[in-house]
Amino acid sequence: MEKAKEPFKFVTRLHLTELTGLKASTLQEMVRILREVPGSCIYHHTHRFLQQHQHISPEPPNDFAYWVTSILVEEDLGERLASIDVVQFTSIRQLREKIIKTIANFLQTHPSASKRFAEAGDEFYFVKSVSFIIPTKYEATSLVEFKDILRKITPDSIYFHIFESRLRLDKKENDFSNWLEQVLQEKELAGQIARLDPYTHTMEELREAIIRLVEKRITSNGKN
Repeated sequence: MEKAKEPFKFVTRLHLTELTGLKASTLQEMVRILREVPGSCIYHHTHRFLQQHQHISPEPPNDFAYWVTSILVEEDLGERLASIDVVQFTSIRQLREKIIKTIANFLQTHPSASKRFAEAGDEFYFVKSVSFIIPTKYEATSLVEFKDILRKITPDSIYFHIFESRLRLDKKENDFSNWLEQVLQEKELAGQIARLDPYTHTMEELREAIIRLVEKRITSNGKN
């Protein structure tokens, strides 16, 4: 079979967290700061669990929901924030707007919530996630090469191509699905990978799930 004209270039990432110096003690302050902070801050507080605990697979907690529930004791709002399905969002901008709208709507219907405030030391401290993208030596020009390299790359590489590049670079799909569909014309396989719920898998489970799908495609179609 003819090789892909555009190879898939695997990258990895180094991750750092930085304090922004911003903090909120009330819901009104949280909404105001949420409108101003960089997208890397929204990303950190909705994906921190996945970044720090890539080998554990319960639903990732939402820092905003945790603070609202545990510190302000607004359980109803906490549940609304926790129920936001981050998988459905293709950009940080959309996710930011959803969080702000959820809090703002709650304040309109629950005016007493505006009087709640966090004690000193219990404020919500805004942190941002800083990533450095590093090229690897791996490139794939076919499904077989793609599958073989998937077994070699680090969890950080998988994390970047599945999670980070899609949200932080405002892409509609993850890097793997984009390449499979646009370059190899593997639309069905790309869709199968895109439909995997990455938030209920560890990185290793996600790696194996993707490999199984690619192997099945190779076997059934004789691709190489």
